Amino acid sequence: MVRARDNWEKLVRATLKREQHRNAGQGHARVPSGIAGAVPPSLAQTTNIDLILQAADEVQSEDPNVARILCEQAYSMAQNLDPNSDGRGVLQFKTGLMSIIKQKLVKKDGVRIDRNRDIEYLWKFYQHYKQRHRVDDIQREEQRLQESGTFSSTTLGELKLRSSEMRKIIATLRALVEVLESLSKDADPGGVGGLIMEELRKIKKSSVTLSGELTPYNIIPLEAPSLTNPIRIFPEVKAAISAIRYTDQFPRLPAGFKISGQRDADMFDLLEFVFGFQKDNVRNQRENVVLMIANKQSRLGIPAETDPKIDEKTINEVFLKVLDNYIRWCRYLRIRLAWNSLEAINRDRKLFLVSLYFLIWGEAANVRFLPECICYIFHHMAKELDAILDHGEAAPAVSCITDDGSAKFLEKIICPIYQTLDAEAGRNNNGKAAHSAWRNYDDFNEYFWSPACFELHWPMRPDSPFLLKPKPSKRTKRTGKSSFVEHRTFLHLYRSFHRLWIFLALMFQALTIIAFNHGHLNLNTFKTILSIGPSFAIMNFVKSFLDVLLTFGAYTTARGMAVSRLVIKFFWGGLTSVFVTYVYLKVLQERNSNSSDNSFYFRIYLLVLGVYAAIRLFLGLLLKFPACHALSEMSDQSFFQFFKWIYQERYYVGRGLYERMSDYCRYVAFWLVVLAVKFTFAYFLQIKPLVEPTNIIIDLPSLTYSWHDLISKNNNNALTIVSLWAPVVAIRSIEMVHKRFESFPGAFVKNLVSPQIKRIPLSSQSTQDSQDMNKAYAAMFAPFWNEIIKSLREEDFISNREMDLLSIPSNAGSLRLVQWPLFLLSSKILLAIDLALDCKDTQTDLWNRICRDEYMAYAVKECYYSVEKILYSLVDNEGRLWVERIFREINNSIVEGSLVITLSLKKLPVVLSRLTALTGLLIRNDPELAKGAAKAVHDLYEVVTHELVSSDLRENLDTWNILARARDEGRLFSKIVWPNDPEIKELVKRLHLLLTVKDSAANVPKNLEARRRLEFFSNSLFMDMPSAKPVSEMLPFSVFTPYYSETVLYSTSELQKENEDGISILFYLQKIFPDEWENFLERIGRGASTGDAELQESSSDSLELRFWASYRGQTLARTVRGMMYYRRALMLQSFLESRSLGVDNYSQNNFITSQDFESSREARAQADLKFTYVVSCQIYGQQKQRKAPEAADIALLLQRNEALRVAFIHVDESTTDVNTSKVFYSKLVKADINGKDQEIYSIKLPGDPKLGEGKPENQNHAIIFTRGEAVQTIDMNQDNYLEEAMKMRNLLEEFHANHGLRPPSILGVREHVFTGSVSSLAWFMSNQETSFVTLAQRVLANPLNRLWMKICLDLVPH
Repeated sequence: MVRARDNWEKLVRATLKREQHRNAGQGHARVPSGIAGAVPPSLAQTTNIDLILQAADEVQSEDPNVARILCEQAYSMAQNLDPNSDGRGVLQFKTGLMSIIKQKLVKKDGVRIDRNRDIEYLWKFYQHYKQRHRVDDIQREEQRLQESGTFSSTTLGELKLRSSEMRKIIATLRALVEVLESLSKDADPGGVGGLIMEELRKIKKSSVTLSGELTPYNIIPLEAPSLTNPIRIFPEVKAAISAIRYTDQFPRLPAGFKISGQRDADMFDLLEFVFGFQKDNVRNQRENVVLMIANKQSRLGIPAETDPKIDEKTINEVFLKVLDNYIRWCRYLRIRLAWNSLEAINRDRKLFLVSLYFLIWGEAANVRFLPECICYIFHHMAKELDAILDHGEAAPAVSCITDDGSAKFLEKIICPIYQTLDAEAGRNNNGKAAHSAWRNYDDFNEYFWSPACFELHWPMRPDSPFLLKPKPSKRTKRTGKSSFVEHRTFLHLYRSFHRLWIFLALMFQALTIIAFNHGHLNLNTFKTILSIGPSFAIMNFVKSFLDVLLTFGAYTTARGMAVSRLVIKFFWGGLTSVFVTYVYLKVLQERNSNSSDNSFYFRIYLLVLGVYAAIRLFLGLLLKFPACHALSEMSDQSFFQFFKWIYQERYYVGRGLYERMSDYCRYVAFWLVVLAVKFTFAYFLQIKPLVEPTNIIIDLPSLTYSWHDLISKNNNNALTIVSLWAPVVAIRSIEMVHKRFESFPGAFVKNLVSPQIKRIPLSSQSTQDSQDMNKAYAAMFAPFWNEIIKSLREEDFISNREMDLLSIPSNAGSLRLVQWPLFLLSSKILLAIDLALDCKDTQTDLWNRICRDEYMAYAVKECYYSVEKILYSLVDNEGRLWVERIFREINNSIVEGSLVITLSLKKLPVVLSRLTALTGLLIRNDPELAKGAAKAVHDLYEVVTHELVSSDLRENLDTWNILARARDEGRLFSKIVWPNDPEIKELVKRLHLLLTVKDSAANVPKNLEARRRLEFFSNSLFMDMPSAKPVSEMLPFSVFTPYYSETVLYSTSELQKENEDGISILFYLQKIFPDEWENFLERIGRGASTGDAELQESSSDSLELRFWASYRGQTLARTVRGMMYYRRALMLQSFLESRSLGVDNYSQNNFITSQDFESSREARAQADLKFTYVVSCQIYGQQKQRKAPEAADIALLLQRNEALRVAFIHVDESTTDVNTSKVFYSKLVKADINGKDQEIYSIKLPGDPKLGEGKPENQNHAIIFTRGEAVQTIDMNQDNYLEEAMKMRNLLEEFHANHGLRPPSILGVREHVFTGSVSSLAWFMSNQETSFVTLAQRVLANPLNRLWMKICLDLVPH
């Protein structure tokens, strides 16, 4: 038995070790090692065993005995929680943990362990650990910062603890405190037990506790203060938190009600108690409301930092925006709002109502697909809340109270509706059942578009027809289909587009009649053209007939008004078609008769058509003209409403689809022009040429065919004529970047730079000439452009050398000109020297020839000024006097226009070689080369003095006593001052490249994708776009990506696996992206000849290889990287705007720099306020349980992107009761300090959220975790670029731009198909997207002011 147990322990240890190696191979940043990473979910959900074991790993090297104590406590906790090891993986975990404990005991070398003294030993270690890491000092400093309200980079730097290190220390201390608390129960109260209890009381009393840093939070640490996240110190956030705080005016909460976390009570606690909302739903929406209020306040103005308050205007705007749909719903149903008027309720009541609405929405699950149902629920719960707020004591709401006396919103309100939805969805037979056989989300929602919905009562009656479930065995009186039933048939081609078919048919009929009458428009022709009247009536009747026919099967369940309208229209269409046809036949009879009075029926016919056209025109005006439309909505006349109902059924949605009069006229004029051109073409080139051939064929004598009788028997060759007319019916560059680069900074500053950066002083001088303005613009443009170039290098589109050539200097130095990227100036110096060598004219002529290429002129100026500045910084004493003298003489020659006389231009190549030798030594950044550099300076002196300058100036320099004495004594240029100033180092490196690079600018960059991106970005700078707001004032937004089980990250085996042709994915990528492969090897420090096997030897290089390949496929990793560029762009923009906390930094910066912007806590916090990225990984929980590689890859993405959030559906199957169904949760996780998933929110769902299609319901369960006022929907095969992310602020301002009567509700963004170069089909699809989607969509939006389709990259108001 003992042997079997030992073998089992060996097996468990081997399994744990293999699991550890497997995770390490995946390149995780910090994966819990060994047993700490194998804690079963059933234990990890209810205890901190995993944290205790992780702490044991942390202190193992420092004190193995403490690690043994922690492991034994973890085993004891696991044993108490699951003594029979019933949970999945619990037995293996406990066995493995016991094996580790035995190993630790063996390492004691037989020394007996006195476990009675474990608590004393652990207490001493705890005290020593706190002292060594200065935990008490850090807590006092944080308390001071919290009380003072100032929280800047300087004060944070004084703490000398990085964020991740601080959290690891606190995680270990938290585990030690938990174990001490458990062991102290058996300790002596008079000894160490009393000391531990005193320490625990001290921790609980402190406002800054050990658990503060480790309390899970999403964006704002509301439950406990955080030292490493300054977001709570922003004035607008502090004011928003204060706005929802509990006051004495609110009803008193019961004494036993627990406030979660370490915070004060607020409005959400009252709503949680009254209506029984889930705690995590309350936590989620509390943060959502705080962020919404703070962001809205920041757009109106940052509040004062001493005592920040939210403005009343902010509260009103949030109130009206959140409850806009509810207010419109009440007006539509003509019912009173839950409040009397906006002025009658104070700001606290408004915030209560906003919070209540969000809590209902956050826990509604699938009912979120029924927005008007949510309005109905909110309407009644708001009235209950109003009554409760008028009482002094809080009590559970009657509608949500359960049998045990507590309130549970999910159980009493949402579950009954969900169960009905679930029962109806079960009847669709996976989409195969008839549409009339079951109710979908739209049918349920349309029930609340009528005042009849109030028959549901409140609390909702379980026996209401709305909540009755379908029973296949017998017919019930449940509420059925609302207004639309779909039958799958090709007849929908006519029914759905009947207006288009009727219009084309009538125009064809009229034009054909005119053509057969030879274009003569007389009375007879006019009477013939009026035959379109019967055609119109009959085709309309066919449409009405199809409406009746295709609704068959749903009459018993559809709304009575909807059926009545179909029947009325059917009979009306039948009668009108018969009547109009009859009258027109009489008109034809009158025309063919010889009677003198033959216009009676013609007058009646014209009167009928005129009255009908007038009525249609009148109703059309009511629906299209804004003023008439508003008047029709307000009218209560039953007669008027009846005819309007016949013309168009009244729906809650789509009532506002009308435009301004000018937009409507422009839209009509556009189509009039298009259709006029179309029908003119059709008449003269299609219809009229066929008239004569048709008449000839008809007049042919009877012919005998050898075909069927249908062809040959007295039909005037009908099929021939049909064949003749059938076709009529059926027919249906980088060079510019170089040339315009000089204008880029100005355009960039104008459109993409906020006013806060524009007002930062750039130099001490205040001159406003053109040169200074260009330099100022270039200084603002430089950090953004350089980050774009850096991102191209990180993506391996360019090499290191190309990055140096494309980067633009900071332009913050003392040079008196704008420094442009070297790729614009490359080889310009060499070309200028060639011009100088060939010069036989004056200085002015030479300079004019140089200035023909403006960048050559820039290169010459920069080279001249840089040489002067570098030489002046290198030498001292006599050498500095020589530099001043030589450049003064040259400057005087330039002013006098005698430069070609003062200098021997033939010697310029020699001077160039000496300068190149000097800069070549200086760029090596090795002070030991100072002697060689001094010799290079002396060689330069000899060339300049004795060869370059004229003989007169040379004699003056040689006879200068100071220089002559220094030269004779050997002191002249005997040593130099090695450059240490960053500005001088940058000048040296840049000058060396300027003198040596011979590549043409047309070849930089070489990569076609890099060229395309730079070209597109450069062109977009000159677009007409809204101005950029500061990051603190921009609209907040979220990006939302649904994911199921697609590729996250290519594995090593997938990259190396060969297909039937012997080609692997990696080999294929290397061949189609050869330059990017070389750049990748250069980036990771490998040679160009490095093989795949060599890369696999290094875990870091292997991981980088996986990412390199995945970024060139349609993977989730590529999408996540692209979307996280939004955060990087916002961090950069926020950092450059220099927003500080407690101190105004604008006066402190004399130049703009982006150095270390990614480590700025303020910039990261500001970006998190404005941007959220949620990936909805529907089955991530199941993937983790079966240890699928996708789960490990998603965890890796979480670790590499701290702002990434993953939402998934968790299925709890731990119950052993066979009668209990599975329990579903919507969870949100992020990566914690140990690289593990940290659960932020876990919200219970009423059941399986997948009732219909998977993708929308996958998005629906996670939409509650998004933040902001707009949501961008991104599929997992899409990408983004940093340069495009910088324009997001401008794009979001389109929501507030003037685009007609209403602000836009969807903003479409151009989509680039990055797989267009893979194949001809991909190329075709890429061009199709450009033409059909991008260009057509823009024409529809402007000038037509219409949106007919949805582009993939959409921004939708939240």
